[in-house]
Order: sequence, then structure tokens, then C-alpha cells
Amino acid sequence: MDVETYQHLGLDLNFTDHRGAEKVNGRSNLEIADALNTPGDVAYHPCPEAQREPDAIGTLHRFEDWRSSAAYPGTVRDVWLYEPASPKSKDPVALLVFNDGGVYLDPDGPVRAARVLDVLQASGALGPTAAVFVSPGRPLDVPAAESPWGINFHLKASEQRSIEYDNLTDTYARFVVDELLPFAQQQLGVKIDDDPSRRAMVGISSGGICAWTTAWHRPDSFGLVLSHCGSFVNIRGGHAWPYLVRSTAAKPIKVFLQSGELDANIIYGNWPLANKQMAAALQFAGYDVRFEFGTGGHNLRHAGALFAKSLRWLFTDSPETKQGAPSIS
Repeated sequence: MDVETYQHLGLDLNFTDHRGAEKVNGRSNLEIADALNTPGDVAYHPCPEAQREPDAIGTLHRFEDWRSSAAYPGTVRDVWLYEPASPKSKDPVALLVFNDGGVYLDPDGPVRAARVLDVLQASGALGPTAAVFVSPGRPLDVPAAESPWGINFHLKASEQRSIEYDNLTDTYARFVVDELLPFAQQQLGVKIDDDPSRRAMVGISSGGICAWTTAWHRPDSFGLVLSHCGSFVNIRGGHAWPYLVRSTAAKPIKVFLQSGELDANIIYGNWPLANKQMAAALQFAGYDVRFEFGTGGHNLRHAGALFAKSLRWLFTDSPETKQGAPSIS
């Protein structure tokens, strides 16, 4: 398709930016609210590791209103750094970077990531691992969210989150690699491993597709992806990822995808179908991929139930997928 036709059809425009909450065929993007809490989520509870008392507790440091100076000037965001409890050796530690970090950290939420990391490391199921939990940026004139654990739904903050997470460019990858990680390494008392096979990007919804996009652009920095209800739909072109995966030489990235039958279905696209398409594309291209498709909606309930299991899978070898047969549940 030539550029003129592409633009004439409005394919270069984000629907909400261009047309707001407009209804089309009686349907609206606001219907995503119906997927945020569904009957299919009832069966899911935080994984057992999220409910145990750990033998050792890592240290969590919070940095409020941290500024990006290069990739996203004029924005501030909250950053939390998790340092594992007294590693037994001086060897470099593995790394997890969480988009929408507060949502994953929420001590009463469905994931409770810090508690799970404590328990897995104390039991030896996971080696020493540091984590960076980062919120999307917000313009300087936008107040912080009421809770540090929630997403900021101020209109300007939502737009900034989409700009950072939904774009297919390498801007967010540059932000993480060139700005965020040097800051984290400077603050942490442990050395982060440079090996991409020990470094993971994690996110939900737009943060999920962003986790993939970051690793795609920088497989030299991130070789692991954990995407929950990833927005592989046409918010800012993300529906093109399955084709790009199929038509490009595979990169050394191991991918865990999760979605559910009651995930969102709005003008932007159908999340269950989009995640199935993405999983199929990764399988087609020979990636090491696992896809967990459940009964739930567009939230972290299923993700939380699987969280410890997904980390174990990502950070260990999975010969069944490396032999060409992806694990799809």
C-alpha cells in the first residue's frame, strides 16, 4: 500500500487521538471496561509464592518524580528498585524490568511481585535477581495518581503512556537501556548481568506489547519477555507485529504470553485473537514461546496466578520449545 492511500484511510492515526470516544457501529473503545473484571477471573488467585512469608526479604527503594532527560523530556515518573537479599556471591544478578511497575508491586494486588521474588530466591528456585519497577511518564503539569500502585488515568497521563508503550519505534528501548538502567545500576548495591538471556521485560496490556517491542529493538539487552494481555492491536500499529515476526529473521528472545477468552474486544481490536496471532507468529518463526490462554479478562488475575511459574520458565531452559514445539495452553 502506498503512503498516500495509507494516510487517506486514516491508518496513520490513533483512533482515540483522532476521534475520541466516538462510537462506530454502536461500539466504543470505552467497552474495554467490560473486560477489566469478568466472571472468568473468579478462578484466579495470587500464586502460592505471593502468599508465603519469605525467609529473606529484598530491599525496595522508591524514587518519586524521576525525570527522563533524553527520550521523554518534560515528563516525570515513579521508579522502584528491588535489590535481592544478600546474594551469596559477588556474581552479577539477573534483571526484571516491569512496565506499569506500581501495578505489579501492589502488596495486596494480584501479582505481588516483590514477595514472589523474595520467596523464589530464598527457596533457590530463582537465582539472585534485581528488579526495576517503572511507571509510565506524565507531563510536569499532571498530578500523580492517587495510589502509587495504580495507573494514572488523567487524560494527559494516559496519552503519554500510550505514546511510550504502544509505539513500535525504539524510543522506549533507548529510554530503558540508556537512561533507566544506568540509573538503576548506580543506585543498586549489586551488579546487573549484561547477559540478555538473564534480563526480562514485563508488562500488561500496552505495557505488554512494549515489553516485546523493547526486546525486539534491543535483543542485545533483553532476551526474555513476559507479556500479560499484550495490546497487539491497532492502537499505534501493534497489529503489525505478527507479520513483522513472520517476515523477519528470528531474534534470540524467549517469550511468555498470557491472555484469556474474555480479554478486551473493542474498536482497536480483539485481544484474545491478537495474542493468538502473535503466539502463532512466534511459533512459525521458531521462537522459544509459551502461550497461556485462560478464561479471564483484561487484568492481572490470571497473570498473578501464573507469575512464579512464568518466571521459572523464563529463567530456565525449556528443551520442549527449543526443539520446535511451542508450549501453548
